[in-house]
Amino acid sequence: MSSLSAGRLLNHDDIEEALDALVALDPRLVPVRATAGPLPLRHLPAGFAGLAFVIVSQMVSRAAATAIWRRMEADDATDADRLAQSSTEDHRAWGLSRAKAASLTTAATACLDGCLDLEALAAAPAEEAFAALTALRGIGPWTAEVYLLLGLGHADIFPAGDVALQAAAQHALGLESRPKGADFVELAKAWAPRRSVAARLLWAHYARIVKTPLNAIPTP
Repeated sequence: MSSLSAGRLLNHDDIEEALDALVALDPRLVPVRATAGPLPLRHLPAGFAGLAFVIVSQMVSRAAATAIWRRMEADDATDADRLAQSSTEDHRAWGLSRAKAASLTTAATACLDGCLDLEALAAAPAEEAFAALTALRGIGPWTAEVYLLLGLGHADIFPAGDVALQAAAQHALGLESRPKGADFVELAKAWAPRRSVAARLLWAHYARIVKTPLNAIPTP
């Protein structure tokens, strides 16, 4: 059984198989796929470092997130133990906002205390993992969904709050305005159970229209 059959996108074959199914569901995406070219895997590791990178990426450009992450890496500050003990001075040096620093230390403490078991969540159904993640202060739907999609490889996740996805969908589908909120969630239902690869395809489309390299994602 392929990993896609098990509800996960873990390799390039899974992505291509899911894309075939997606464009069969919505032929409007055929030209989007054709111009996007092969999609990069963009896989984050399952575990604290992967989740921490997604938290760092909240509400900033990929370039800004990467710069912050590199400073944290240089200070050996991407694991739960180090972050749980980090100081305000550390946060300033890395370029973290107060909100992000609080989210990271909360997640780190939860992992160390056993309140958040990321190893168990890696094998849990998406709904269960989403609920456990969003129960933590500072981890909202976008953070949980991106971690489930890129970190755990779930095949039917769609971060409808992602502004790049909204812009890409507007451009790709010829919509009058960016789809947002419940409207975007409803629109994406047509792509179930292949919503994760739809997100990947739209991210690639966004990267093409704004001429940004899609592969610019560090490996925690």
